[in-house]
Amino acid sequence: QVQLVESGGGSVQAGGSLRLSCTASGSTYKRYCMGWFRQAPGKEREWVAAIYFGAAGTYYADSVEGRFTISQDNVKNTLLMNDLKPEDSAMYYCAAKPPWQGCGIGPSGYNYWGQGTQVTVSS
Repeated sequence: QVQLVESGGGSVQAGGSLRLSCTASGSTYKRYCMGWFRQAPGKEREWVAAIYFGAAGTYYADSVEGRFTISQDNVKNTLLMNDLKPEDSAMYYCAAKPPWQGCGIGPSGYNYWGQGTQVTVSS
């Protein structure tokens, strides 16, 4: 089992920055692929970014490439969001999947989820 807790959401003006954090716990989470998703009202959940154990690989959706940076230390996964746009407004979720599911671009295989943290970007 892996437990995930997000923090760091909030409100910011367009062009600003926010840093989201996901604190993980559990027996084997350190070898999991950690990802971020977001979901805006009335829209489908969107995969945003992922990072593999030890930052062996980082992956981004085209919509955030160059603006968002995912990183990981011992117990915390961080999503630094720069140059935020109103269309980035959503509930952001941390997620994890075991290593045998692979780690790369796309939403498949995630089976552990945090409770979400809201990001609001005003124009």
